[in-house]
Amino acid sequence: MEAAVQTNDHPAPSPVRGGLVAYLQVDGAMKAAEFYKQAFGATIESFYPVDEQGRTMHVHLYINGSSLMLSDAYPDHGYPHEKAQGYTMLLPLTNEEVDFWWKRAVDAGLEVKLELQVMFWGDRYGQLSDPFGVSWAVNAPVK
Repeated sequence: MEAAVQTNDHPAPSPVRGGLVAYLQVDGAMKAAEFYKQAFGATIESFYPVDEQGRTMHVHLYINGSSLMLSDAYPDHGYPHEKAQGYTMLLPLTNEEVDFWWKRAVDAGLEVKLELQVMFWGDRYGQLSDPFGVSWAVNAPVK
């Protein structure tokens, strides 16, 4: 799918996918978007151009059939950067694809926090952390 065309410094709207969409504030939204392309096969659907300080107020990605939104912090407008904590982004996968996506994420530079393994609830599950401080997990039912 092609990224939305941008005109007059405003992105053309891309359809939002998913019933609940995470909107992450990270330090370096465009860098994170590029990283998520490598790690999770993300596509950048639309974004606002970066300002003179290298920040962008909005990036819309598709990952695994869902939307993910990103932005930089804008402390000069009352939105300082806050360390990510207390949540985990979950990629639900199939048992056939989980090893491929786990390896891709690790090879891209995510740090393993909990090795991919069969958990007490019967699914394969593992946790990772990205260079932007965001916690990620994969989960796949075991056949």
